[in-house]
Amino acid sequence: MLIPEDLRYSTDHEWVRVEGDRVRVGITDYAQDALGDVVYVEVPEQGATVDAAAKVSEVESTKSVSDIYAPVAGVVVEVNQGLDDAPERLNDDPYGDGWICVIEVSDPEQLDGLLDGDAYRRLIEG
Repeated sequence: MLIPEDLRYSTDHEWVRVEGDRVRVGITDYAQDALGDVVYVEVPEQGATVDAAAKVSEVESTKSVSDIYAPVAGVVVEVNQGLDDAPERLNDDPYGDGWICVIEVSDPEQLDGLLDGDAYRRLIEG
């Protein structure tokens, strides 16, 4: 299972890449594997205000439909429109082209509550 050390993770299996006062968000390799083949991704609306731990997206796979939660509160400033035509990017490249959205973080201290790579590894190996 791929768990990049330079990212932060939520207990709901989202990853966060810090980019200044913004974070790029996606689902982990573990999450995409558990979902199976992704067939549809509902990205959030650009400009939407999101609360930490609130639903921000929805992913439909051949196995189920799963909610994706915002790991931090803020404003959605960018969404990955490429997922409309190629939702399988979540499976093929979860930490690259499979990102879901970029959130401008309202309180950077929220990042301290996310897991590092080692803590996330312990969570999924539980």
